[in-house]
Amino acid sequence: MTDVAVPSPRKFLVVADDSPEFAAALKYACRRARSTGGCVAMLKVIAPAEFEHWSGVREEIERQEREEAQALLRSLSAQVVAETGLPPELIVETADSVRAALKQVIAADPAIKILVLATSTAGRGPGPLIAAIAKEGVGFSGRKLPVTVVPGDLTDAEIEELG
Repeated sequence: MTDVAVPSPRKFLVVADDSPEFAAALKYACRRARSTGGCVAMLKVIAPAEFEHWSGVREEIERQEREEAQALLRSLSAQVVAETGLPPELIVETADSVRAALKQVIAADPAIKILVLATSTAGRGPGPLIAAIAKEGVGFSGRKLPVTVVPGDLTDAEIEELG
């Protein structure tokens, strides 16, 4: 008898931030993961510390920011578990931009199959990340990845109907 590799479930990647539309993106990703047997991965991007004079101070700032990002993702985990039945993958990346972090994370993990973003609820265009992806394309380090863009002002009931 030979061992058969069990494929990892496909991951729906969501960028965790403090925008009002993040809730819609996360809810939609959870709903899709639940209905397709997938799981959710949440990415929190932190900017590199720009304190150049003392490396010890810079390292302490980066450590504190990483801890805060991990705490945020852990606090959101309960919602993902309640929605999907599975714990999410928590990813914290230090990068100059969200787009740069996305390229890094997506290139490193072939199980990420869909990037879920939500449009801005402010009414001034789709939002900077969606605009950048639309302008520069959706190829991530040689890998093509579908991007699902949901309206940022969808209600929970509307998301349930879609998923």
